[in-house]
Amino acid sequence: MKKYAFLIVIFLLNCQFIAAQNKSIPLKKYNKGKVYVLVGWNWSRFSQSDIHFSGPNHDFTLYDVKAEDRPAKFSANLYFNPKNLSIPQTNLKIGYFFHHHWNIAFGLDHMKYVMIQSQEVNINGNINEQTYYDGSYNNQNILLARSFLEFEHTDGLNYAYFEINRIDRILQTKFFDINITEGLGFGPIIPRSDVVLLAKQEWDKYHLAGYGTNLKVAANLTFFNYFYIQSEAKGGFVHLPSVKTTPNKADNASQHFFYFQNNILLGAIFPIVKKEKRMAP
Repeated sequence: MKKYAFLIVIFLLNCQFIAAQNKSIPLKKYNKGKVYVLVGWNWSRFSQSDIHFSGPNHDFTLYDVKAEDRPAKFSANLYFNPKNLSIPQTNLKIGYFFHHHWNIAFGLDHMKYVMIQSQEVNINGNINEQTYYDGSYNNQNILLARSFLEFEHTDGLNYAYFEINRIDRILQTKFFDINITEGLGFGPIIPRSDVVLLAKQEWDKYHLAGYGTNLKVAANLTFFNYFYIQSEAKGGFVHLPSVKTTPNKADNASQHFFYFQNNILLGAIFPIVKKEKRMAP
């Protein structure tokens, strides 16, 4: 995951350099006062995570737990039908340009986080739930079988964020433009976690579990002033101090991890205020 963070920083610096070298390109079109909407899909990776579970009869930590995403197999009906919006790993965003180069946006990233079953991890702590797994653990290995734990944020790991972005045009033609954009975001994580802990009753409800931050860089190809395709690299940090694990309010889990997304988005941009007079960019 450190490798992904490093690549994001290098890409961001390169984008800034390219934009700086192309400031002489005249802008035929202006962004200020425009609104844009985006819809797209993500493919995600997650760092390993320590997960702490607490409750009246258990208090233990699992170390370096591995997880993966769960992208849906592509079909036109699944990916483009609004009724199926939450089945793929979806990204939604709406933004407003308060400056020709700067915009603010509100977005929702619908990721899916799935703990990998049958992995072996270290465990510390105590379990007293009248199960096969009862006992005290001190840096012992344990197999994450389904009878012990199923742990997913699959409907999903929902990141609702506020973002500020800068955009710079690096190529302009009569029919299309190429732009580079960078952004920084922050917001709550509202997962619908699917957890089965020690064969207790399943918990599968939306809840406020924590917060996330993100840094992104993207290139977009804008056609005829109004429509564009955007390719995006996005990385961030998620802190979840309050993941609900059973219907018992006292049962809780906490974790934090880094993530990296590759995103493909389709968008439209249109003015909502009177066009300003032409001026130098």
